[in-house]
Amino acid sequence: MLFIQIMKDGGPLMWIIFGCSLLAMFIFLEKWFQFHRDQVNVSELVRGLINVLRRNGYIEAISLCDNTPGPAARILTAAILAREQGEDLEEVKQSIMDANLVEVPKLERHLNLLLTIGFISPLLGMLGTVLGIMRAFQTIHAKTGYLSAADLSGDIGMALVTMVGGLCLSIPCYVAYNYLTSRVVTMTQDMEKAASDIIHFFKHHEREQAEGQK
Repeated sequence: MLFIQIMKDGGPLMWIIFGCSLLAMFIFLEKWFQFHRDQVNVSELVRGLINVLRRNGYIEAISLCDNTPGPAARILTAAILAREQGEDLEEVKQSIMDANLVEVPKLERHLNLLLTIGFISPLLGMLGTVLGIMRAFQTIHAKTGYLSAADLSGDIGMALVTMVGGLCLSIPCYVAYNYLTSRVVTMTQDMEKAASDIIHFFKHHEREQAEGQK
């Protein structure tokens, strides 16, 4: 098979590069499914919550958040729970910050590992190239008499295959990392917007209630 032949030509470093490619693929698929599962229309969620909270339906609002996936819904849950317990706006903001400290690392988890694989894979390819050239010089030094191209083809093949393998892994890793990072930024902005909207609602709702009691 072509794959087995390429791995044999590349030597042990090709198996390391292949293992890194499997790990990178697993990370990308895991994060892609996570982000796809957590994707939600945050503006629509906030509007629904505000409509419920205008009637002081805290239980219904919490239930709506619990049935909605994504970090924005969990941050809104923390804010609503804090408000239901009678905490003031500063304490609600603190609850949002605490929830944010939990949710953001979940979004960023394993992304640094993907970036590291993208960074080291061409270095592994370069190492394979250097080892291949060293083996070629060893072959030249050990060979007495006529030296054919076939005598050097294996060593040169190792040098080229590992470099190509490292680059073929590095480029998709960087593309995947930038794509996933952009998704994290978008979801983080949604979380900040949702938190700002719910705080704004609580502030004005509290004022409306105070005026209604006069």
